[in-house]
Amino acid sequence: MRINTYLRMALKYIDIGANLTDSMYQGCYGGSTKHPADLDIVLERAWQNGLQKIIITSGCIKDVDESLELAAKDERLYTTVGAHPTRCGEFLSDPAKYYNDLRSRIKANSEKVIAVGECGLDYDRLHFCEKETQLEYFEKQLTLAEEFQLPLFLHMRNAHEDFMKILERNRDKLEACGGGVVHSFTGTLEEAKSLLDFGGLYIGLNGCSLKTKENLEVVQQLPNERIMLETDCPWCGIRPTHAGHQHLTTKFPTVKKKEKWTKDALIDGRSEPCQISQVLEVIASIKQQPKEQLADIYYQNTLDLFFKRSK
Repeated sequence: MRINTYLRMALKYIDIGANLTDSMYQGCYGGSTKHPADLDIVLERAWQNGLQKIIITSGCIKDVDESLELAAKDERLYTTVGAHPTRCGEFLSDPAKYYNDLRSRIKANSEKVIAVGECGLDYDRLHFCEKETQLEYFEKQLTLAEEFQLPLFLHMRNAHEDFMKILERNRDKLEACGGGVVHSFTGTLEEAKSLLDFGGLYIGLNGCSLKTKENLEVVQQLPNERIMLETDCPWCGIRPTHAGHQHLTTKFPTVKKKEKWTKDALIDGRSEPCQISQVLEVIASIKQQPKEQLADIYYQNTLDLFFKRSK
């Protein structure tokens, strides 16, 4: 299989958040098949464009099982294990069983499970899961991180105050597990400072973190030693309407319509891990720092949090 290499290979990346089990990579959108499954092509494009490792995001038991199956096929793939705040309702029918199901997946797959998560709070989508359920089962999952000494892959949307209260109340667990990363950060500078002042936490940045002028102003002031890169693919690409788009220098061959799929082009509106290079480009541009230097820092940050055991 021939895949065009679009980017220079000098830079190394780890995508800390990729939803590789999403049906879009099977060619299915809204229940309708638009093109052949192409996850193998997407991954080959990622490896050829500097990705060294990819952490697959899991947000429920079904995701976990699919992610573990996928990760078993490639030594460069890893996964998280946890319940996303909008999926915490899955605990309710039998909380002990659901918790033990998560726990058993971690215990049986220590070489592939790299973090507990995606867990946290999301008050923008309470229609999927009510606040009290999110609060209870976010806090419950911190016990998993403590038991297995795994870092946390954290989600926080419009819930900063309650999020910090839970972290403060469980500071001992955070210290035991080595901290974590608040991924897909779109909050204020004050919220970022609060997270960083807590200690042991990193901030994950993707296209959604670079969407507005205000987002860029926040990212510009974040300390490099606390930043990690992600795509959150197939979501969170950098769109032409985003403030970060003007800072891009790398463009990928793209087809506008899913039905026009070709193995040598990306699909407009569906992001891929290879586009992590664009996230770096925007950050380097707004910080006015060499992207080569930043790539090394962010790569090492990720190794330090997620891959200490394998070093």
